[in-house]
Amino acid sequence: MAKNLLIVESPAKAKTIEGYLGKDFTVKSSYGHIRDLVKSEDAIDINNNFTQRYEVPADKKQVVSELKKLAKEADIVWLASDEDREGEAISWHLFETLGLKEPDTRRIVFHEITKPAIMRAIENPRKIDYNLVNAQQARRVLDRLVGFELSPVLWKKVKPSLSAGRVQSVAVRLIVDREREINKFKSEAAFKVVAIFGTGRNAFKAELPERFSKQEDAEKFLQDCIKAIFDIKSLETRPAKRSPAAPFTTSTLQQEASRKLGYSVARTMQVAQKLYESGNITYMRTDSVNLSDTALNAAAAEIVSAYGDKYHQHRKYKTKSAGAQEAHEAIRPTYFDKHTIDGDGSEKRLYELIWKRAIASQMSEAQFEKTVAKISISTRKEELVANGEVMKFDGFLKVYLESSDEDEDNQTADGENAILPPLTKGQVLDLQELTATERFSRPPARYTEASLVKKLEELGIGRPSTYAPTISTIQNRGYVVKEEREGRQRNFRVLTLKGENITKEQKTENTGAERGKLFPTDIGAVVNDFLVQHFHGIVDFNFTASVEKQFDEIAQGLQDWTKMIRSFYDPFHKDVQSTIETADKATGERELGVHPESGKKMSVRIGRYGPFVQVGENATEENGEEKPLYASLRTGQSIETITLEEALELFKLPKVVGEFEGKVMKVAIGRFGPYISHNGAFVSLPKEIDPLDVTEEEAIELINAKRKKDAEKLIKAFDEDETVKVLNGRWGPYIEFGKLNVKIPKDKDPLTLTFEECKALADAMPKDAKKGRFGKAAPSAKTAAKKAPAKKKAVAKKK
Repeated sequence: MAKNLLIVESPAKAKTIEGYLGKDFTVKSSYGHIRDLVKSEDAIDINNNFTQRYEVPADKKQVVSELKKLAKEADIVWLASDEDREGEAISWHLFETLGLKEPDTRRIVFHEITKPAIMRAIENPRKIDYNLVNAQQARRVLDRLVGFELSPVLWKKVKPSLSAGRVQSVAVRLIVDREREINKFKSEAAFKVVAIFGTGRNAFKAELPERFSKQEDAEKFLQDCIKAIFDIKSLETRPAKRSPAAPFTTSTLQQEASRKLGYSVARTMQVAQKLYESGNITYMRTDSVNLSDTALNAAAAEIVSAYGDKYHQHRKYKTKSAGAQEAHEAIRPTYFDKHTIDGDGSEKRLYELIWKRAIASQMSEAQFEKTVAKISISTRKEELVANGEVMKFDGFLKVYLESSDEDEDNQTADGENAILPPLTKGQVLDLQELTATERFSRPPARYTEASLVKKLEELGIGRPSTYAPTISTIQNRGYVVKEEREGRQRNFRVLTLKGENITKEQKTENTGAERGKLFPTDIGAVVNDFLVQHFHGIVDFNFTASVEKQFDEIAQGLQDWTKMIRSFYDPFHKDVQSTIETADKATGERELGVHPESGKKMSVRIGRYGPFVQVGENATEENGEEKPLYASLRTGQSIETITLEEALELFKLPKVVGEFEGKVMKVAIGRFGPYISHNGAFVSLPKEIDPLDVTEEEAIELINAKRKKDAEKLIKAFDEDETVKVLNGRWGPYIEFGKLNVKIPKDKDPLTLTFEECKALADAMPKDAKKGRFGKAAPSAKTAAKKAPAKKKAVAKKK
């Protein structure tokens, strides 16, 4: 038996490291965390310094059992989980759960999975850093307390089954605030003037720095230019340099992978994890831009070898983030001489991005010659400006150029950075064309996943390990959606001077189209407003950033974690109790106006099944009102922006779109969206089809497509009982036995099942099982709402 047991977090990492160590080492994986807070009422004892009780989940018991056995047989146990706070906590959990002894335990960390790095770590072991463990414990306890105390408040005051988190709520607020900023924005039009001049065979563009707010002023300018003389008033040429960006941190990698590769934040981290575990890059959760001396020397050697001496420039970057965690390295390739790797397409692309960014950071500046020509107009006081740029030395641009979020959102000036022909001061120019084009001011850009990470980092909210989970959580909870939205057509005017003639034309452009942007949902906006009103501290940017700083202080041993939690929890808990007792129910209700025919009030709000419009008041004995009419909002509509006219359109549904096989086809909107009903069957409408525009032909096509899909789903039916079927499901074949879904054992062939076998399998299911996946009953929203508050006991035990 090996004398040494080395435990890492993932099996992929274990496999890589095992190849570097000899027969004296057994390398095993813990598969992440091996224990978690218990689900019982004494998980966190609030009155006893927030003491926690942990348990080993069922799916980890076998792993723990094997590790315990191996630990007893080993002379020394090496805890080699990741080097951040989460990794330190995993090492502590392993130490406690496996019953390890300090003299026989070593804690090691490494920035990269290479043989030299592993051997250096083994030569320099340390003890578990309990400051880091406490910082992770503080975050875990605080987030559990916030989530479990806030969620029941939302169930009672907003809608059942909702949940809230500390960092997630701030992220949602950013998106809600930005959407409202966009909705309030009033676009202003102005005419942008661009001239095209000819100098022999060459032509170049120049732009008027000022813009005209009125068409008359723009037209007057063009008229004045008909007989004008244009000459070079001044010519300025100066050298310019451009420096490379620092190597990647977690957030900058997520941003650049989104811009250049189109990866989501979660996908970037998944692929980076694979690259790290296979020994291709350094640790991918870091907020440091520092490179080790070894890495700097390796990068220099590769640059000189591949590109020559003049392309190398030694640089050391300093981390700007005030809350930067442990002294990690930036994300870089482990071997700079590997320009690419073996792996799937996504791994290759991300690796090459990391390699280019890291190698470029140690390359020479790019050198340019910039030229600015000012052109006078004999009939006007204004001057046109032409900008030119010529690259003299490419430097780091030979390898890499950083993108920005503004690339697609901002329009650069016409002629910006173009190559200008040879010009001289006083030279008279030949005007070929002068245009005044109507342009519109733009609202602030919606967040992408990458730009949201950038904003969170700027505010000091969250850390490298929390960005990806935060963005996934707010989407999974339905508070935010990432989607594409079509723009709308907008007219704009163009005035053109050619020769001595001015022409006017109206053109059309598409505006407001969005791709991969984050939009708040109605329920996200209502929950945000409720939290801002009643729990302002939870969604306050400065407060949340200060909590992160306190976690940093705990990690440095400068603050006691239990005192920090106590100072937060006591006032927070009072707010929770006060809100439950005094706060009104939040629905986001907004009055739209009066129905033109009935004269009844029309309003919009959030309901149990989502946003809807209501016509009339709720009927009571006192007001004698008729039952109100309801209509669900369509995809893309919001309770904050829907108009009275748009709301009235919703009540045109359900509508008859035609007949098929002698039966009427109707389009309606239900709890799960728009659908077609026909002869007792229901067919969902695809997102791209507007329910008000469905034609008879489209309805028939959708019905036939649904029938075909259902036919392919059916494996077998039985004459004995038409409610019993063997079907193809999302997770494989199963039996539908009345209202019960029954799992088919692996040793049974779905095609040969008899009715008696199906009945026997169904009888073996729990008698009270309701229709659901494999007989698992899903509680109704009402049941969940009634039972849910009891979960609060799983967090805290109070006197």
